[in-house]
Amino acid sequence: MTDIIPFDQRDGFIWYNGKFVEWKEAKVHVLNHGLHYGSCVFEGERIYNKKIFKCSEHTKRLHRSAEILGFKIPYSVAELDTVKKELSQKQNITDGYMRVFAWRGSEKMAVSAQGNKIHVAVTCWTWPSYYSDEARKAGLKLKFATYKRPSPETAPVAAKAAGLYMICTISKHEAENEGYNDALMLDYRGFLAEATGANLFLVMKNGELHTPLPDCFLNGITRLTVIDLAKKRGVKIVERHIKPEELADAIDVFITGSAAEITRVGSIENKFNYPAPSQLTLDLMSDYTNLVRS
Repeated sequence: MTDIIPFDQRDGFIWYNGKFVEWKEAKVHVLNHGLHYGSCVFEGERIYNKKIFKCSEHTKRLHRSAEILGFKIPYSVAELDTVKKELSQKQNITDGYMRVFAWRGSEKMAVSAQGNKIHVAVTCWTWPSYYSDEARKAGLKLKFATYKRPSPETAPVAAKAAGLYMICTISKHEAENEGYNDALMLDYRGFLAEATGANLFLVMKNGELHTPLPDCFLNGITRLTVIDLAKKRGVKIVERHIKPEELADAIDVFITGSAAEITRVGSIENKFNYPAPSQLTLDLMSDYTNLVRS
């Protein structure tokens, strides 16, 4: 992995506060509120065949996340959608990843930062699938995370906010250090929640597709897409609180996200094993690929 170019040393352009700037010159001061207090929101998006998948849906969620954190993004959804498309063309991205983010600046360095400038940036780069087709079908090795997704009474859980991901980073690092691919997080009540950056689905023995109710974590855009694809196949979708022990009732498990797309889970701490993909999982993988590349 030593041949990977650090993200602050790449070539190209980043859209930053209304202008296209040289990649290496897109800088912020170390004393900014987003870094010190986590007041930053973001979106991770996929580019397929030069098209940004669910472009406006992601931009609208960015705006909603900012509102939840108490600030307003100074560019409309339409303006940012245009910028995103212009940048992906300028970067000549065919298949890649796009990140759009906004954060409070450096005017005040304290918990209260009412008047701080809101900065916005858009960047994208060539990026193949996060997992190979073989790995997505073979399945990931997961362990249960140390941390749980917090209650809506204790955190702005409906926002895609940078600060909420620290427990995900800790949990994923712990999992990787023990030989797993990722961590499976429970919610504050002990029900199944999600992986560190992807939603969770269980293919049940009766053919139904069950998924945790997103009442304390993001209702992912990819999650909603997969639910729609399953419904078109006539599959019954059940959104509910799911106990960890109910993983034993599933014949297959998979996660969904912009990065993960649809990726199977092969085992969870060797307590739950799913050695082969279900036909429904394979069908949804195919449907999703056809959709994003249509």
